[in-house]
Amino acid sequence: MQILLMAPPSAAGQGGSPLMQFLPLILIFVVFYFFMIYPQMKKTKAQKKFREELAKGTKIITIGGVHARILEVADNSFLIESEGTKLRIDKTAVSMEASQALNKPVEEKK
Repeated sequence: MQILLMAPPSAAGQGGSPLMQFLPLILIFVVFYFFMIYPQMKKTKAQKKFREELAKGTKIITIGGVHARILEVADNSFLIESEGTKLRIDKTAVSMEASQALNKPVEEKK
């Protein structure tokens, strides 16, 4: 009596092409791209567009929580005023979500 616990797969059972062997890996990459990479790229583009559209007089909130108004726009920075204090901050220090919520028009309650 002969016991074969780890017999190699037969030639008839192998049959798949190299594409079929890498298909699960390719599918994992596609799912990873659409659930992780693409949304992050989309968010980054939206943040860049938001920061480029900020103009003088716009109320903002920095990522540090400072509420301010833009006095001057430069290439990579803003001059802001907060309670009489003027600060120069980098454009990347502006929080998109908080600033959009701050500038959203107030809805009337009926």
